[in-house]
Amino acid sequence: MSEHVEWSEPEGPAPAATAAVTPADAADAARLVSFGLQPKLQPARDQEYADLLRRYREDPPFARLADAVATGLGLIVLEVSPRAGMAVTAAEDSVFAVRMGDYARRTSADGGDRFLHGLAHLAVAAMAFPRPEDLADDGYIGRVTVNGVDAFVRQACRRLEERAAEQGENTDPATDTPGLEAAWRIWVRRSATGATKDARRLAGSTTGIVAKAVAFLTESGFLQRTGDDNGGTYRTTARYQLQVRDMAGSAAMAELLELGVVPVTDGTPTLLPAEESDDLELVADAGLPFHSS
Repeated sequence: MSEHVEWSEPEGPAPAATAAVTPADAADAARLVSFGLQPKLQPARDQEYADLLRRYREDPPFARLADAVATGLGLIVLEVSPRAGMAVTAAEDSVFAVRMGDYARRTSADGGDRFLHGLAHLAVAAMAFPRPEDLADDGYIGRVTVNGVDAFVRQACRRLEERAAEQGENTDPATDTPGLEAAWRIWVRRSATGATKDARRLAGSTTGIVAKAVAFLTESGFLQRTGDDNGGTYRTTARYQLQVRDMAGSAAMAELLELGVVPVTDGTPTLLPAEESDDLELVADAGLPFHSS
């Protein structure tokens, strides 16, 4: 009686064990995220930052670890690249989220003017990247000026007022009407500059509101000041482009662009009549670089 012998394929080499995450790895991942929370820090000017970015791109396990650290902190990673660094934005429940109330306090804004500040931020984004192709082009740099943003909003206000009159809508709402839906009516009535006795711009004027918005965006690493003409001139950064991409689908952004913004290159607003469409009211707090409440 012959013995039965089972044949099998030769065993291949055992798969390499996944290297365990070390405390040093976790520290490096957290360090990279901390760099991402410093929006003005440029990878090209910090060797450690550049090295960690290179490791993120070349070491997938390290990249997953850094992403996990960011997620645990309530951050959303928008991009990790030499141009933008580790660009992150805060989720609504993150401790790093900047809320409209916090922004108002930082800018000493009157509670009734919060929606005007929201409209200013929305207008800066719309002027900086007026076309979808501008947002898609990593090399595109938008330019805005304080006076240009104010003029742009006033043109949009006039267009909306004309449309409301044509449709027989109330063009004289109560002054305490809340939300961005009434912002265009109040903005156009507000003084563009105003002035104190020593010729300083009034904080509550519309250019004062825009100036606060661009100052906040500059402090946040989204804009860079390039000059003093037209109330202050600014250029966009890669981080701001990523931020606006993230909010480009918001109703408020879409509705503002439907008014007919054409490409701008020097911070000067240009507005063309748009096709007739309904529901052009702006949505409160939509498309802002901070969260409501």
